[in-house]
Order: sequence, then C-alpha cells, then structure tokens
Amino acid sequence: MNHGPLPLPVVLAGARGHGRWHLHNIRRLAGAGLVRLAGVCELRPLDAQELDGFDAPAQSDDFGALLDATGARIAVVCTPIDTHTDLALTAARRGVHLLLEKPPAPSFAEFRRMADGVRLAGTACQIGFQSLGSHALTAIAGLVAEGAVGEVTGIGAAGAWARDEAYFRRSPWAGKRRLHGTDVVDGVLTNPLAHAVATALALDGSPFAEDVADIELELARANDIEADDTSCLRVTTARGTRVTTAVTLCAEEPGEPYVLVHGRHGRITFWYKQDRVLVQRAGHGPVETVHGRTDLLENLVHHLVDGAELLVPPDRTGAFMRVVEAVRTAPEPRVLPAADWYAEETADGARRRIVKGVDSLVHASADSLSLFSELEAKAP
Repeated sequence: MNHGPLPLPVVLAGARGHGRWHLHNIRRLAGAGLVRLAGVCELRPLDAQELDGFDAPAQSDDFGALLDATGARIAVVCTPIDTHTDLALTAARRGVHLLLEKPPAPSFAEFRRMADGVRLAGTACQIGFQSLGSHALTAIAGLVAEGAVGEVTGIGAAGAWARDEAYFRRSPWAGKRRLHGTDVVDGVLTNPLAHAVATALALDGSPFAEDVADIELELARANDIEADDTSCLRVTTARGTRVTTAVTLCAEEPGEPYVLVHGRHGRITFWYKQDRVLVQRAGHGPVETVHGRTDLLENLVHHLVDGAELLVPPDRTGAFMRVVEAVRTAPEPRVLPAADWYAEETADGARRRIVKGVDSLVHASADSLSLFSELEAKAP
C-alpha cells in the first residue's frame, strides 16, 4: 500500500489534558520531517498559542469530516475512554491508521469490536502504552534468557502516586466506573497506572488475552469517587507466573513506579518511566543501566513507510484488557474508613487524600507478590 510521501498528515483527536503531550510529540516529529499536523478535533478550537509552531491545521469537532477534509493518513486518538472504539472504527473505515491512547477500550467486548474492525479494514493500530517502546524490555528479556537472576519466580509492580481531589473533577468521566449507563472504568489500575500492569505482563512474555489464567483483585478508594484509587491485582499467567500490581493515587511520598522481576538468584528492577534498570544478583555488585526508547507514533510512521514491526498492536494488549474487564465486572471498590486516611493541603492550595501506610504496603506487595489483604493479615 502506498502511504504517500513524508511527512504523513496527522489528525489529533483530543489535544488538551494528556493530549498536550501528543501535540508536543507531533511538533517534535514534524521537525524531523516525519509527520505534519493536518487537523485537530476538539470541542473548543485550539488558540494560536496552543498551536505555536504549526501551520494552521484544520479544526472541527466532527472527527469523520475532519479526516475526510484533511486526507489524514494517521489519527492520534486521545479522547474519553468510552469514545475510543467508535472513533477508532471511524478512522479505520476511511483507511486511516491509528495511535489509540490507553486503555484502548472500557470493556473486553468493546476492545474486540475495535480490534476486529481495525483488522478487517486493513489499517494499522498502535495502542499508546509508551513504556512498551522501551529498549529496556529487550535488555531484561536477554538477562532473563541468559539466566542472570536464575529462574523467574514472579513479577511485582508498584506505583505510589499522588493526585489531588481536583484530579477527579477534571472531566465528567474522571473517577467513574460508568457514565450515563456507559462503561468508563477510570480506576487507578486501568488508567493512570495502567502502564504498571501492562509492563509487568509484557516482562513475563504474557501480553495476549489467552496468556491470562486467573485474576485476583482488591479494589479500594479513599476519595469520594466511584472507581478505585488504591488497589492491587494478582494475575496468574498461562505459564504459571504470579504477576502482581499494587498501586495508589493516595501516596504519602509519591515516587517513580517500577516493575520487579524476582529470580531465584537475584532481581531486576525496571523504573519504566525512566527506562532505568537495576540488576542485583548473587556474587555480583549491583549494575544500573539506562536504555533508549522508541516513540510509538514514530514507530507507526516507520511501520507504514518502511515496514517496521508495530510495537504495540491491539492483540498485544489483550492480557491488559482481561484485567480491565475484571475491574469492570468486579464489585464496587471498598470504601476505606476515615480512620485509614487523612487529607492535606498541597503547596499550591489543592487538597488531597493520603492513605496511611500505603507506600510501604505497595512496595511490600511488589516485594512479596502478595495482595494487600495477605499483607494486612501478616501484620502484627
């Protein structure tokens, strides 16, 4: 298929919020001659300051019409979770290739509808798990294969972040499980710290839906929201690995999220936002390395132009979507009693809720591959 000369025309749907990151990235890739911003789909048009550095892209709140008018070859979709499937299929029907922000869909059925539609249309689709573009994944896989830490006994992920109460009011769907009867599933495991889940599964070599044998969930919330803000998860993969993820948006001291590969003779820690890897093993001093990263939009362009392998096609997020489905169908998150948390005012005057002792609980989960309830049961 001829995808036309570089730069490829791109339409961005959702240019505010996290979409600003995509706008910045498109500006960077435009400077490299790979893409040009042909259009922006937003409910409220971007102003000249927001579009600084771009040559007057078309703007509309009608995504399909914008794709038609601009002749876009790629659409970047960074819109509310419950709109992903319909917008992806709108692009696919027009032969427009996709970078679809994570989570790709709010339910497994919607995910399959999206993935099947894109496949039948013959268009490429990249899911925006940026951490899966890290070269550290290949490096860690090589270390495991050569037996650097011995047999892998489990993988634990941990994320302790802080979000103020305004974060959950940033949009009508923020912190919701459902909105007007439609699934949203905007919980800590499925959206803000979704990379921890997906990266842990990728490190086990278990990215596909059929790689998931069992899922155990513990969902809780300190904030006055529907969804979870402090939760843990244990996936047993088809190969028998226990993969845990413990995350919170109510940290005492927020830090970098990481994934910990446990081996019989050592461990590998991967701070996935920093592409940083620490290897600790018997008989050796600790070794820390920092790795490069392939940008997912850039990879999509090279896939279309040069035939490069797509790094995160939909099927490689199937295991993650099994987790989303488990969260969607789980009972409502447990409301943490007021005695378990306290509120504080941040330096900029915002108010946030902090769960007592949650940082150590999150790290202990990754360290022992335990659920919160198992750790609490062991506590003196």
